[in-house]
Amino acid sequence: MSYQDIDGGKVLVVSATDSFLAKSLVSKLETNGIASAFSHGDIKDLDKYRNEIELIVLFLSEDMEEMVDTLVYLKDFASDADRKFILIGDSAEHDIATKTISATLILDWFKRPLVMDDLLKCINRYMEENTGENRKKTVLIVDDDITYMRTVYEWLKDDYHVGMASSGVQAISYLARNKADLVLLDYEMPIANGPQVLQMLKSDSETGHIPVMFLTGHSDKESVLSVVGLNPADYLLKTIDKANLLKKLKDFFG
Repeated sequence: MSYQDIDGGKVLVVSATDSFLAKSLVSKLETNGIASAFSHGDIKDLDKYRNEIELIVLFLSEDMEEMVDTLVYLKDFASDADRKFILIGDSAEHDIATKTISATLILDWFKRPLVMDDLLKCINRYMEENTGENRKKTVLIVDDDITYMRTVYEWLKDDYHVGMASSGVQAISYLARNKADLVLLDYEMPIANGPQVLQMLKSDSETGHIPVMFLTGHSDKESVLSVVGLNPADYLLKTIDKANLLKKLKDFFG
């Protein structure tokens, strides 16, 4: 079996023990051109890989109940950055892990005894589809209307990595930890509204280059002009439907 070199993020292999299979997987991935890293699950150790992780391969063990903090950290990261898990372990270990990690975050589950070639094929397919020229763009949705935000998430999730933030503070926090190619920003939010959030983003060298499209329920001339003055990438009415929103984003990303 041969693999092409993958240009993109890393596969993070996590095992609480010095598992021969886990170490062997890291070696095979590197040999086949897929960047990888190994961690025992210490949160400080995991944090240094945060901006590089594309996929998490988690070797489950009997001690999973003692790794709750690690599972919560990885789950929060995967939810935030729209990344996936591959789980390796028996049914009992899987049941424990999935009390924390939701099914929507799990790409696949391999029972022991592990067939390494099947695992490598799964990883390679995912990395080919999500890195390099094939990497999905990341869109951050910022809206205090959770129902609307989740609706837009459902519309976009098949074509993009999608992050969600329900306030300007959460958006700033997300962008401090994760990269985004576009922000869909609600114009009207409590505490810090859309224009204020945009000004905060533009004043920071790390986020100033990120394009922002405003989402608004107002179509009157005064509202439109006030938004245009902030130089957003676009101005979208919240009445936009799925097909037109997808077309807007497809045209934007070219």
